[in-house]
Amino acid sequence: MNTLTDNATKQIKVLMAEDEPEVLSIMSKKVAAQGYTVITARDGEEAWEKIQKESPDVIVLDLIMPKRNGFEVLRSVRERPASGHWQPVIIVSAKRDPEDLREGYALEADHYITKPCQIEDILRSIKLMIRLIPQHKRPSGGASPEEKG
Repeated sequence: MNTLTDNATKQIKVLMAEDEPEVLSIMSKKVAAQGYTVITARDGEEAWEKIQKESPDVIVLDLIMPKRNGFEVLRSVRERPASGHWQPVIIVSAKRDPEDLREGYALEADHYITKPCQIEDILRSIKLMIRLIPQHKRPSGGASPEEKG
């Protein structure tokens, strides 16, 4: 049903966590221009607080941030979900070593984009994650991916 996709953009909350003010401003404006509600965080601690308070639908997370790095935030999101639903996490980072990508995916990042990148790549990833949200709803007490094998 396309009405979900068409109507959801105005209701979808996207958390943008990035410590570089100029980058955060540009990304936030472009994402908001697509009709999403944008929540911003300038460090990992603020990101985790806003994840708990605002329960964003999609999280766009830098890895290199003060107070708490993106890996720590991602670990907290997966270990202590702030909401009863799946929250896709898109990492957008200058960390491009294969080991960093492996760690991100091991912590259950849903997508990993390396900087420098185009804002269109981020927007495409957000749209993809939104389309996948209904498929990730599982009954309370369902097995996690690790438990499934």
